[in-house]
Amino acid sequence: MRHHVRRTVLTLAAATAVVTATAVPASAAGDNNLQNGLVNVALGRITLTDINVGVAAQIAAAVCGLDVGPVAVLATAVDAGPLGASEVVCDVANMPLTLEQT
Repeated sequence: MRHHVRRTVLTLAAATAVVTATAVPASAAGDNNLQNGLVNVALGRITLTDINVGVAAQIAAAVCGLDVGPVAVLATAVDAGPLGASEVVCDVANMPLTLEQT
């Protein structure tokens, strides 16, 4: 169990490094629409904010052991939803991995 949690945290940390290197800040985008292509990825007390929908889907799929396609559809639906919308992708070590509207 401890190994699984450590692997999950390391996966999230690595994904954060990739996102930080490639993501465009929301303020630079200049788009005030709710559907801005960005979502939050939350797992327990760890939250990655303003993540590109495609990158968020890859992170969630890797952590949950799922195919990226259905998770990308879910992430896009969350992004298109109302402010505060969220969906649980899976449970990891008894913690929900959630995609949230930004």
